[in-house]
Amino acid sequence: MDDRTGVPLLRNVIKTKAAPSSADTPDDDSPPCESFRYLDRASAAAVARVTGGLSPAALWLAFSDWAIHLGAAPGKQMELGHKAWRTFAELSGYAIRSMVDRQASPYIEAAPEDARFRGEAWQGLPYRLWYQGFLSAEKWWRAATHDVAGVSPHHEEVVSFAARQWLDTISPSNLLWTNPIVTQKTIRTGGQNLVSGLSNWIDDASRMRAKQRPAGTEGFKVGRNIAATQGKVIFRNHLIELIQYAPMTDKVLPEPILIVPAWIMKYYILDLSPQNSLIRYLVGRGHTVFCISWRNITAEDRGLSLDDYRRLGVMAALDAVASIVPDHKIHAAGYCIGGTLLALAAAAMAEVGDGRLRTMTLFAAQTDFTEPGELQLFIDDSQVSFLESMMWERGMLDTSQMTGAFQLLRPNDLIWSHMIHDYLMGERTPMIDLMAWNADATRMPYRMHSEYLRRLFLGNDLASGRYMVDGRPIALQNIRAPIFAVGTERDHVAPWQSVYKIHYLSDAEITFVLASGGHNAGIVSEPGHPHRHFRIATKAPADLCLNADEWLAEAPLREGSWWPAWTAWLTERSMPEQAPPPMGAAEKGYAPLADAPGTYVLQS
Repeated sequence: MDDRTGVPLLRNVIKTKAAPSSADTPDDDSPPCESFRYLDRASAAAVARVTGGLSPAALWLAFSDWAIHLGAAPGKQMELGHKAWRTFAELSGYAIRSMVDRQASPYIEAAPEDARFRGEAWQGLPYRLWYQGFLSAEKWWRAATHDVAGVSPHHEEVVSFAARQWLDTISPSNLLWTNPIVTQKTIRTGGQNLVSGLSNWIDDASRMRAKQRPAGTEGFKVGRNIAATQGKVIFRNHLIELIQYAPMTDKVLPEPILIVPAWIMKYYILDLSPQNSLIRYLVGRGHTVFCISWRNITAEDRGLSLDDYRRLGVMAALDAVASIVPDHKIHAAGYCIGGTLLALAAAAMAEVGDGRLRTMTLFAAQTDFTEPGELQLFIDDSQVSFLESMMWERGMLDTSQMTGAFQLLRPNDLIWSHMIHDYLMGERTPMIDLMAWNADATRMPYRMHSEYLRRLFLGNDLASGRYMVDGRPIALQNIRAPIFAVGTERDHVAPWQSVYKIHYLSDAEITFVLASGGHNAGIVSEPGHPHRHFRIATKAPADLCLNADEWLAEAPLREGSWWPAWTAWLTERSMPEQAPPPMGAAEKGYAPLADAPGTYVLQS
């Protein structure tokens, strides 16, 4: 097999006859023929094209585990039967009360974050009976899929997740004839909302088929009204462009900031519109800022490894920054998987005595993957093997698989609410810069993503001291630079309790922030944004380590954005201001190559 293309060579599939040997025995320990593995991968890849990348085997294992143990638990069955009878009785009683008293209080309340059934329209009959019945069914299925003795926690969560997805398809809020708000508008407009909704659906389907971005994104142009902070690309290799931003103040703090964004999405999540650009905010407060812009890889980059991202990404950028701003240490900041890579690189630097980092900042970045959040629903050995076969065929993980996984984590917010608003109500959801960025997805190479899933997600090698760099195991405990870590309250990708675990892995000074918002909106939290708050506390190396719940109880709550607290933290760990450094260093091989935002960010 030619492993660069995934295409089998005929001579590897059809073997010439050979004389029998002692190796052709049932206890043969020789490696399996690669052509057999090709057939396995090709078969799994063919199935993946039908299932959208979800492993049927993984789902079957989860449901089998749950069903077998439920079938062997008569007590649990009796409990569920009792709950079903009691729910029927309570719902029947509520229906009778509702007919007599139109103001009867609902007997089951939706979760505080569940906005599907809010509004006066839902309190009329028969709508409130329908949604109360639906909430009752949700509650029963939650009980049915949890606390079944013997079921593995992972399989329990997978089955519960699948049950929620199925129930959402029949939620009264998602159906034309059971949603009173949609029904009222249909009557009021004579069905024009459905005509407009059909037009919206056709437009979206056409764009999806043509692989075009969603409607409204054309109003946001990279380099014009987003990713528009002035600067120069001063270094480029096969994997990154390094942007140096032009100073906005007469003097700057001498220690530069290097930002390592995630390569799952484009870097400009940190340089959106001028009013909510973190990069512009930093430059405007006297910081010299450098930011990596990752190349949007293609199938030809299938062999790029996680260590290539460390070497060609973080280390190459550090070399460039150190050459342009010599004799000063660097404030390094990483976002999401970029923060994980930065921590990995910092541990490897500590292993060889590389002391170029002044501080390290982690934005919603995990270093321990024992509790990685709801993404673990899609990650187990069966699912990873299935994904590897799919990526092996294509050479990469396409944008649709990653986007689909994130949407399934929050279906009511990212799928159903869009369908109701755009297709049933016939209105277009206003496009904002964060949504336009979210639609500008990227791809990931086969080898790198496989290593990330197996070595970090499944193996937890980084936290366990088993991750190898240049033949040596690295340890996060060796990082001595002060750490500023940010978690967000409603993060479905990197739960803040998981981000908090850096406390258990490092002996450095750690300042931890818990910000309001989710994985993206909690980081893009500019001053002046309404309804923002955060908690902050610092742990010195000699202080006792609190667990996450203890920290939450003790950390003071502050109103507003956490950005000023971070810039104050950086300033305290910087030397006095001086004249800005030059843009690039041509004599050292870092001449300006292009205006920001460069060319890699424009790759589709």
